[in-house]
This record gives sequence, structure tokens and C-alpha cells, in this order.
Amino acid sequence: MRLLADAMLGSLARICRMCGHDTVYCLDRGIEADDDVLALAEGEDRVLLTRDRQLAERARDAVRLESKDVDEQLRELAATGVALSLSAGERCGSCNGELRELGAGENAAEYVPDDAAPVWACRNCGQQFYRGSHWEDVEARLP
Repeated sequence: MRLLADAMLGSLARICRMCGHDTVYCLDRGIEADDDVLALAEGEDRVLLTRDRQLAERARDAVRLESKDVDEQLRELAATGVALSLSAGERCGSCNGELRELGAGENAAEYVPDDAAPVWACRNCGQQFYRGSHWEDVEARLP
């Protein structure tokens, strides 16, 4: 699913990425103004995620969330039919880039435990990911 999270939903954007959704976060693109947010959603055919009632009403396709709490936002999003289950190796939680699995002979970053496997690297920013305690913490939060 192609999503666009407005400026108030950065934490939610990261979790949506971990669930495999192509999720742009407005502030990653330096966009805050409502008209620019709407143009981005329309231009990239994305569903807008927002807490702003007026902005949601102006969007072609939007999910308006009410809660400020990320866990409650996840429940609200799931109630609209958005699948929320972790999907390893698809999207970078930081930049939304596509991930690739490190191959034999490729070295993992220093912060990756020696016994971590598989390890994925972002094709855009190079950050590496593995299933660690953060993965388990996020998984436990999903509705």
C-alpha cells in the first residue's frame, strides 16, 4: 500500500514501513504546507494518513486518525483495513528505500550482532537492519 504520513505521524510512518508499506513521511521530503501535502499524495497516488480533519476532507483518498498515541493510531489504521504485520526485508524504516539482503562475503555494520541473520541493507541510505529486540517490541504493539 502506498501511504503518505503527514508531519504529525513520523512514528507511525516508520512502523508502516516495517510492515512493508511504501510510506512517505512529509518531513523527509521537507513538506509541511497542506497544499504541498495534497499535491504529493495526488501526484504519487498515495493514501494520506493525517490527524487533521480539514486536510483529510480535502484529500482524494485519506485516513483520518484521531489519537495522538501511536499504539492507538495503529489500531485505528488496522480498523480501516490496512494490513499491519511485520514484513522483514522490504522497506527501510528510516528513508523508505527498498532493502536487499546482504550476500555472502558482505560485511554487516558494527552495530549488527555477529549472530544476526539475515541482514538487510537499504539501497538508498545504506542503513542495515536485522530482526532484533526492536523488531519484537514493534511486533508486540501491532493490533
